[in-house]
Amino acid sequence: MNPDLTVPHIRKIDTPRDDLFAFEVTGHVSAADVENVYGLLAAAYSTHPRIDLLVRLTDYEGWDWNVISHEVALMNKTKALKHIRRYAVVGGPPWVAAMVRFFDPFFSVEMKPFDIGDEDAAWAWLDDPAGR
Repeated sequence: MNPDLTVPHIRKIDTPRDDLFAFEVTGHVSAADVENVYGLLAAAYSTHPRIDLLVRLTDYEGWDWNVISHEVALMNKTKALKHIRRYAVVGGPPWVAAMVRFFDPFFSVEMKPFDIGDEDAAWAWLDDPAGR
């Protein structure tokens, strides 16, 4: 194995709908991982005015907050608020669910945390026609 090759820590997950996107986040996230996700989401926004998003956090070790410029991060967060309808976060450390619950009332995006063992419930919540 070539030591120069790195495995992405954010990987796309196949979904049953064109307007439903999902990613698995593992390990320590790099700048390249973040930029890749921003690119995938930008492409999704260009073809779908509103999308649903699931992020599965397994063995998540965090990311360096300085991996991407403040301006780029703010621009992408603003785009997300315009395009993401529902956002399910599955797994991760306990503080992730607390953060999702805290911020949910402040955003137009409907956000909901799920335990790693409740991923089926997360998919069902995103697929609920009442939410679309």
